[in-house]
Amino acid sequence: MDTGDSRSWLTLPSHQLWLDTESSRLLDFGTTLDHPAGGAAWLDDRGNPDLDHPAQTYITARMAHVHFLASMLGRPGSRRKADRVFEGLLTTLRDSTNGGWFESSADATSPDAVKSAYTHAFVVLAASAATAVGHPQGRELLDEALDTVERRFWDDHHGMCSDTWTADWSVLDDYRGINANMHMVEALLAAADAGAPRIWRERALRICDNVCRWAEANDWRVPEHFTAEWIPQLEYNSDDTANQFKPYGATVGHGFEWARLLVQASLDASGHDRIAAARALYHRAAVDGWQPGPTPGFVYTTDWSGEPVVTERLHWVLCEAIGAAATLARHTREDRYEQDYRTWWDVAAEYFLDRVDGSWHHELDGSNLPAATVWSGKPDLYHAVQATWISRYEPGSSMVAVLQHNSR
Repeated sequence: MDTGDSRSWLTLPSHQLWLDTESSRLLDFGTTLDHPAGGAAWLDDRGNPDLDHPAQTYITARMAHVHFLASMLGRPGSRRKADRVFEGLLTTLRDSTNGGWFESSADATSPDAVKSAYTHAFVVLAASAATAVGHPQGRELLDEALDTVERRFWDDHHGMCSDTWTADWSVLDDYRGINANMHMVEALLAAADAGAPRIWRERALRICDNVCRWAEANDWRVPEHFTAEWIPQLEYNSDDTANQFKPYGATVGHGFEWARLLVQASLDASGHDRIAAARALYHRAAVDGWQPGPTPGFVYTTDWSGEPVVTERLHWVLCEAIGAAATLARHTREDRYEQDYRTWWDVAAEYFLDRVDGSWHHELDGSNLPAATVWSGKPDLYHAVQATWISRYEPGSSMVAVLQHNSR
């Protein structure tokens, strides 16, 4: 890899040490992870539990995931943290009557409660990590979560997952979304690496190939929202552009995230077309999303011509850009990805790392000052910790596979 320097950051021991130090700093964040109701608490800007939020299942699963994997790398204390919050997935957050998992600890008594593929993807992810580290109930929970995905969300006709049910599984919403399917790809690859049947990897690849087809037809901007028959709805939420989970337009961070996942999904399969798609998705996200200048950063979303819509800078977008750059740099050996990787870590270090209160600022405004338009607090560590690990190691089909290999 010709970087213009004698060494690539990706193989430079001092940079590897920096990444290890940053991942440790992140994993120390949080006065406690535990929510009184069970599961993980939403953390505020200083790492204290914000009990105005119930225990969110996806936050619980993300925190269990990163700490199980950290324990795989020999980090003292992480296994105990993971075990405690994982208990919420076994108890409070699990629907023992109807099956599956609630969205939060408040949903057991809520008449408006729903069950989403997005949340269940993270349950699969956490259960995969728990299985990989030998949690005594990890495999049982993984089997149960995959059975729920099979029966409730997987649509074999379209090769995609549906999105949202009522809590008793009686009514399936007509909305279909890419976000849940993206995280389901990550989760199913991890599940296969933790020993689940190979069909789950094959289903992840089917989702990937569908997304490649839709993105290519849309100038490599990924359509996010669909009808029940998987027809793109490009103007969805045009009146709610900053929606946390269903924003209008193209989501820049998802372009990067899909680029990384396509490489990971293709490492043990015939995936030349997916690698080409990964390059195209990465290029489109970088061209549309990156705002250079005195306060550089990525916008959150753009319209379908690439013009910025929501200009706040979310930490997870930068994390996914870093992860995609690292993955493509290692896979292709091309200098352009190394140079982007360095630029984007520079921006993270200057603006996003909070060295006073810990973790990363989760949102900055267009001037790179802390903001809370889309997100408040610092609810979890999933994106930032994974950015350090993806940067640190050669790519694998999942972080479960990568860290299993590197902890031997």
